[in-house]
Amino acid sequence: MPTLHFQVAGAGALAFTVQHLVIAGWTGRDAQAVEHHVRELQEIGVKPPPTVPCFYVLAPSLLTTSDVLEVPREDSSGEVEFVLLQAAGSLYVGVGSDHTDRKVEAYDVTVSKQMCSKPIGSEVWHFDEVAGHWDSLRMRCWRTRGGRRELYQEGSVDRLLDPRELVRRYTAADSMEPGTAMFCGTQAVIGELGAGTAFEVELYDPVHRRSLRHAYSVRGLVAAE
Repeated sequence: MPTLHFQVAGAGALAFTVQHLVIAGWTGRDAQAVEHHVRELQEIGVKPPPTVPCFYVLAPSLLTTSDVLEVPREDSSGEVEFVLLQAAGSLYVGVGSDHTDRKVEAYDVTVSKQMCSKPIGSEVWHFDEVAGHWDSLRMRCWRTRGGRRELYQEGSVDRLLDPRELVRRYTAADSMEPGTAMFCGTQAVIGELGAGTAFEVELYDPVHRRSLRHAYSVRGLVAAE
């Protein structure tokens, strides 16, 4: 199992051995809106998720703190997500990108999640430090495309299920198994969904006036057809 090294804000280093990597999908807090979207996609032939929210279990080796992402081809894109890291006795939160092959996603979401590594920033916070004002946190993503860096996603975490609720939905308990990393949902795209040559993600805490960030470039191993 891979061991990633993080810096915990104000508390030193964290060596985190990834035992389980999970991508949570359909995590919107408005259940009616999520159900409506499921029906819309079903009408155009996209298979609905087995549960809402749903959980995709991935190979732990896909989690990376690298700033360069090699992808199978140029049909993939990132999306900002907050990430929970469950260590023994402590829960941490980071920021990452559920980078996904969009061509494969059109016919098999489960397979598409396995196609690309999942970048995460190397700095994390103790979840307890933000738990009391969690809903005030904001998520942002910038995409570089055609040489232009533009805001690609932005929104508040209160659009998504609270992390504590998401953990309970996944485990039927108040904590996850140590060594579990969970990506917890994203925000709507501003403009066109699609590939880029680089992505930057941010989780911003307006109370403590600080951010978690990660930036990475994308290199396609095979040119798009």
